[in-house]
Amino acid sequence: MAKTKVLLACRECGRSVGQWMGRCPSCAAWGSIEAGPPAEATGTAPILSLLDDQQDETRLSSGFPGADRVLGGGLCRGSVVLVAGEPGIGKSTLLLQVAGLVAAAGGECLYASGEESRGQVAARARRLSIAEKAVSFIPGRDLPDVLASVRQARPDLLIVDSIQALRDPDQSSLPGGPSQVRACADALVGLAKERDVTVILAGQVTKVGEVAGPRTLEHAVDVVCSFDGDARTGLRVLAGGKNRFGAEGEVAWFEMSASGLTEVDGAARLSPSQGEAGAAVAVLTAGRRALAVEVQALVVPTDGPPRRHVSGLDPRRFNLVAAVTDRALGLRLSRAEVYGTAAGGLQVAEPGTDLAVAAAVASAASGRPPPPRTAFVGEIALTGAVRPTPNMAARLAAAGAAGMGSVVVPAGAVDPPTGVTLTNVRHLRDALFWATGAKQAPDQRF
Repeated sequence: MAKTKVLLACRECGRSVGQWMGRCPSCAAWGSIEAGPPAEATGTAPILSLLDDQQDETRLSSGFPGADRVLGGGLCRGSVVLVAGEPGIGKSTLLLQVAGLVAAAGGECLYASGEESRGQVAARARRLSIAEKAVSFIPGRDLPDVLASVRQARPDLLIVDSIQALRDPDQSSLPGGPSQVRACADALVGLAKERDVTVILAGQVTKVGEVAGPRTLEHAVDVVCSFDGDARTGLRVLAGGKNRFGAEGEVAWFEMSASGLTEVDGAARLSPSQGEAGAAVAVLTAGRRALAVEVQALVVPTDGPPRRHVSGLDPRRFNLVAAVTDRALGLRLSRAEVYGTAAGGLQVAEPGTDLAVAAAVASAASGRPPPPRTAFVGEIALTGAVRPTPNMAARLAAAGAAGMGSVVVPAGAVDPPTGVTLTNVRHLRDALFWATGAKQAPDQRF
């Protein structure tokens, strides 16, 4: 006999739920969940045409041009943005500055903090020179209180710091648990769509750098951004992941100081040096932008077990590229310690930087610097073949803007911009001939 399924719905707003709860997550009415099909509610949305009388998309500027670019042009009204990062990286500082800038532009901002008290947030606001009474504050521990405050204040921007600290009293698990995060996120997404409020959620990350909590959290929100960087240098990177309103992969650079975060030019900050053994210039893409970044390697002979250590590079890919370079050029790296890093604290992991990593390793092992004003672009196969990479036109333009006069690329690349010479290579040996002391270079194209 088939099991009979009991339908539960709110008699006030008509929302269907999977299990009984004391308070409706949509309209916040107490004791309104009952069995039976959803009743016809007065708040049911009318059926509208998709394109007729379509209003222009409105955006709310965050106050940071780079952050607006990452978001696809600003904060969409009624959207939910998740900003995830490690503890202490500066998520609360960034979000409080965004709230202050939005308030300074005439917007109403509500800051809900479940991790810090009003006094702690106020002290940070004074340090960031945010005007008094510009941003409203509410405790962000209980979900019903946050929902009620938003319905009463009707702000343009709601910031929840953090989603893992928020709890729904109808859930028996502790704050931060999968069911709590799922229920709170669902309620806030419904609130954003219902009230046309922009919501920014601060989120925590796991040890491996992934967003903490269930994957349904990333599915529910509209935009997912990561905020990370090198705490020693003060450089922070806001990178866009999932984005329903713009391009993925855009990045914005910030520098942390005593007075808060300041947006900086990443291309100027990461400008490569020249003429040193163990350093090579890679051209990587970040969204629609391309940047010339210096990658560095150090090869030290050792009598003991050799070590491999990298910072800012993918360790597995670095070891693979080093092994292929060793086999192609005969560098004998098995008797040496190999270290690698990316300048500026930037995380470099795309395959298009393989050739630059190999050039840095070969340069460090041979003691010969790469040719002056030369950048390297290409993916390396296990056989040593150099393969093409996407967005080659943007990479070559970025190399020329960084002062590179020559770019070593896979054969068949696009035409170079004015003032840049292309060196076409098919194998790793052709690209790194200078490291072996050879005198003849591959074909060049102007």
